[in-house]
Amino acid sequence: MERLFKVFNISFFIFISFGVLASNDTNHHEDSNSEESSEMYDPVPDVMHHISDAHDWHFFTFRETHFTIPLPVILFTDNNLDVFMSSDFHHGHNNVTKGDRVYSIDEHGHISEASGLSILNFSITKNVASMLLAVLILFLILRKVAKSYRKNNGVPRGIQAFIEPLILFVRDDVAKPNIGTKYKKYLPYLLTLFFFILINNLLGLLPGAANVTGNIALTMVLSVFTLIITNVSGSKMYWSHIFNPLGNSMGWSAKIPLYIILLPIEIVGIFLKPIALMIRLFANMTAGHIIILSLLSLIFMAQSGLGTGGAFGVAPVSVAFVLFMYLIELLVAFLQAYIFTLLTSLFIGLAVVEDH
Repeated sequence: MERLFKVFNISFFIFISFGVLASNDTNHHEDSNSEESSEMYDPVPDVMHHISDAHDWHFFTFRETHFTIPLPVILFTDNNLDVFMSSDFHHGHNNVTKGDRVYSIDEHGHISEASGLSILNFSITKNVASMLLAVLILFLILRKVAKSYRKNNGVPRGIQAFIEPLILFVRDDVAKPNIGTKYKKYLPYLLTLFFFILINNLLGLLPGAANVTGNIALTMVLSVFTLIITNVSGSKMYWSHIFNPLGNSMGWSAKIPLYIILLPIEIVGIFLKPIALMIRLFANMTAGHIIILSLLSLIFMAQSGLGTGGAFGVAPVSVAFVLFMYLIELLVAFLQAYIFTLLTSLFIGLAVVEDH
């Protein structure tokens, strides 16, 4: 193993050295006065375009040809419903006219109306389309598993053999230990939550895919669901602990000064728990996408700074790290679905527990 490691180090050094020498030779023959060749590639716009939402679904660009799927734009403006495809913006030089209303879209994908009228945007964006695709996949998979379960009398076969252990894991290792005897009431929500996040995480790793779980709007909605279910299910003990955390162990004269400090903390804690869920999923998935794209961008930065040879020198290292990060992201896809479901079940369990 040590000898193999030395060979790898020597090969790596030779490859990088060749790349740098080749880049110097390439740069020697290039026109030094050309502005395009001297400009360093800026990865920020491409990275931000990938992790943000858009009104069309762009997969890749080949020789200045954009492979994009236009999506429906649905706008409700001044009691008027306007529906058209996102491709109309490009055909109309970023302006679309509907009656007396002129819509324009900026570089960030924000749609505005020329007269300044307020717009309610119900468009099917890239994230929404990917989310609907995930819902369809989730429905088809679980429907097939249910049919297979009935057909095979519970004997796992095919895709059922893969999905059933995950279902049992959520039931036996997540819901039961944290919620207790009332777990069956919340198991459908926990299973839906787990598989919905997992499928969106995995879809986000595909080339040209949308960063759905890296969108804070989606994670916020999931966290709000958890907040509502937790507090609606709250027992008498749960609310008593929030509004009377000291119990009846002391008189009110001693409690009041302490409650001035404790009550705001307890009330804020109700909202901090789902906020932590929202930020954790959003930050982890977004960070993974940014790291992978940043590592790939090193190749293009080397090409713009050192030439083609520099790109060939950096490419093996960059691709190796990208593959490693993809494996880490594959683990994170399962891990974040598990953590979100686990903490949700823990919060519900703390809310429904009864005083013994």
